Amino acid sequence: MTNKPSSLLENLFSDLPDTPLPIYAKLKQAISLKISSGEWEANQRVPSEAEVVKALGMSRMTVNRALRELTAEGLLVRHQGLGTFVAEKKAHSALFEVHNIAEEIAIRGNKHRSELLVLETSHATVEEAMALGARTNHKIFRSIILHFENDLPIQIEERIVNESLAPEYDKQDFSTNTPYVYLMKVAPMTEGEHLVEAILPNKLECERLQISANEPCLQIKRRTWAGDDIVTVARLLHPGSRFQLFGHFGR
Repeated sequence: MTNKPSSLLENLFSDLPDTPLPIYAKLKQAISLKISSGEWEANQRVPSEAEVVKALGMSRMTVNRALRELTAEGLLVRHQGLGTFVAEKKAHSALFEVHNIAEEIAIRGNKHRSELLVLETSHATVEEAMALGARTNHKIFRSIILHFENDLPIQIEERIVNESLAPEYDKQDFSTNTPYVYLMKVAPMTEGEHLVEAILPNKLECERLQISANEPCLQIKRRTWAGDDIVTVARLLHPGSRFQLFGHFGR
């Protein structure tokens, strides 16, 4: 990066919105605008509290609150002993919709690829049969796929599929197409449900996602139907530092 923290302060005062907001909120808006416009780039070190206080003539408490709240909101990230930096934008998926992960990544202007780790035909265990609404020993497919965004692992997709509704699942080339593409073609989704929670991944999941053992992940457990039948049950695991869910509510 060519910009130094001191140069980032240029025009920041003039960018403060002319609105009846508290000063810390105006500073937050000005910095947010710098980040969203790309003027302050990801991984760029931003001015310290002391530098902002000196340049803008604000109180240290005001500047601290603005930077602290921007950090809590994920726009900035603080590294002990190094300073405060513009956070990388996280990938996100729609909270109330189901999309093709390859398309989501392409829309963000990035490259998707995947590695097929497991693809097998089996008979459902009691737990799997209950999840699929099928009988024990019903024929199913199991797959585990690791998805990458620009060569950085972003999702582990574990899936069981009802063989009677998607009989050619095990014959698909998941290096070129995602399960979403095939399943929507043979058994278009009419209904879905998902459960989202934060968990700590196990050792193997950490290795696959290239994260440390203490990094929390977002886990999505999802079931989808075609008419009255459950087509598939999936467990999607994402590194918390690289992923977020987004939802929009109507008025």
